[in-house]
Amino acid sequence: MSELPAASAARPPGPVPQGAPLRGVRVLDLTRLLPGPVCTQHLADLGAEVIKIEDTGAGDYAAAPVRALVNRNKLGLCLDLKQPAGLAVLQRLVREADVLVEGFRPGVMARLGAGYEALAALNPRLVYVSLTGYGQTGPMRDAAGHDLNYAGWTGVAEQIGQPGQPPALSNVPVADLLGGTMTAVMGLLAALFDAQRSGLGRHVDIAVADGLLAHAVLPLAAVNTRGVTQPPGQGKLTGALPCYALYTAACGGYLAVAALERKFWDLFCQQLQRPDLQPRHQPATPAECEAVRAEVQALVGAHSLAWWTEHLAGVDCCVTPILKLEQALDLPQFVERGMVLPLAGGGRQLGCPVRMTGFEFEVRHPAPTAGEHTEALLSAAGYTPAEQAALRAQGAVA
Repeated sequence: MSELPAASAARPPGPVPQGAPLRGVRVLDLTRLLPGPVCTQHLADLGAEVIKIEDTGAGDYAAAPVRALVNRNKLGLCLDLKQPAGLAVLQRLVREADVLVEGFRPGVMARLGAGYEALAALNPRLVYVSLTGYGQTGPMRDAAGHDLNYAGWTGVAEQIGQPGQPPALSNVPVADLLGGTMTAVMGLLAALFDAQRSGLGRHVDIAVADGLLAHAVLPLAAVNTRGVTQPPGQGKLTGALPCYALYTAACGGYLAVAALERKFWDLFCQQLQRPDLQPRHQPATPAECEAVRAEVQALVGAHSLAWWTEHLAGVDCCVTPILKLEQALDLPQFVERGMVLPLAGGGRQLGCPVRMTGFEFEVRHPAPTAGEHTEALLSAAGYTPAEQAALRAQGAVA
């Protein structure tokens, strides 16, 4: 029998910790790929018991390296919700759960008999989160989509890129993670907080596209001011100003100059040994901006990125190197903050970005294999060995 992961070893003497902030919270995670699993991993990292429920077929078909990074601290269970017996297992788990997160298209869970109304009838305090591309309502609710589609529809993709070039594609999916993951975490925790005091849960309807659109604050400020957005590369924070731009070093690497405030620009110009550039902080015309940019580029391009990194060390002017991820993982700042941790089986994983008093994040167990804890979870739910054997025989669990 697969045992549930053991509790952490006793801590050394010292102040009594308050414990994980979400300890005692049980989450049923029916999501796959990226936005939902990252959402529930944040909950698991903060102490929630998260049960990753996959179907008995393809399950969560995320690539293995991604799966390992977004499902730690969860327990694995395989159910076939198309079978009455599989649905019955979910219903039993729901009675003791606080949160359920699902990422199917609108109506799928209801057709399976596991929609919000059906499950809330079993557990009125259940917080039921539906995380989809376009939400449960609206003319696009049934449309398929991926990160790039949501970024496109919301006008965000158009804002990412260089002048005269097609929009850039990011390998950090901002729609999925900002619009989906973090918006779901926000809505879920708000509903959970209220359920703890009122005894009533809610159906939380999260659309990735809504979440991304809600954060398009700077482009909207331009629309409200000018009637249209600034073209890519022509906004204050996207390259129009020489004091806030990327410059290419001699080695081909990039230096991020983010000296928006005059005091930072003055310091940078001193390091360039060009105090005459200080008054040209934010030139009034595009032509003057390009002239200053060309002069700064010539100066930056005379040395390697390593040279600039050493030369500017300790100079608090908001000018830093653009690192590759493999370099960032070795940065003492992130290592000391516990943001870079070993991954079981080799490689590294990212730590929990939330730090608070009375709680120390830990990896309690790695990402589960599909159905790794099915037997242990069924036993904990009261299923006898004979009942479990019958469920497996009919393919309701795996």
